[in-house]
Amino acid sequence: MKQQGFILALLIALGAAAILYLMGRPPICTCGTIALWHGLIDSGNSQHLSDWYSLSHIIHGFLFYGATHLLMRRRPLGIRLSVAVAIEAGWEILENSPIIIDRYRTATIALGYSGDSILNSMSDIGMMALGFLFASRAPVWLTVVVAIGFELLALAVIRDNLTLNVLMLAWPIDAIKEWQSAL
Repeated sequence: MKQQGFILALLIALGAAAILYLMGRPPICTCGTIALWHGLIDSGNSQHLSDWYSLSHIIHGFLFYGATHLLMRRRPLGIRLSVAVAIEAGWEILENSPIIIDRYRTATIALGYSGDSILNSMSDIGMMALGFLFASRAPVWLTVVVAIGFELLALAVIRDNLTLNVLMLAWPIDAIKEWQSAL
């Protein structure tokens, strides 16, 4: 069955949604609305379907495709996608734990961050899957160019991106935090 891995990926995402619900995450933005795009840097981040951080999740998909292509080359694409979804779902659960929420608040510019809505977490998993599938079809050079373009776009608009997010979570640098806060 060629669809087996894709069905497994969907079940993993639904399992993550259930776990997030049991963790007490709100299903949608506590503001009561659902927006397709939330472009402001405020409490609406990580609450709606997409925001500037959605670009980072697409890049996750590029990276997970590359890793599974190298490590699981003989496995069907759907199985490799299900592995990527499991990793992304694991991150969404961890990201919404008190330890990571507190880390974001203290080490990054996300001072008022309260975690993601379940809708946003599912969208993040979907964005990763889109990035994964794009990378599976596009030439490597194009995937790299798009990733660099996304990183530079987010850096220019919100002074944050996947690279800075990882850096600031792992090794906060006051000068970067001050620069980001000046926006």
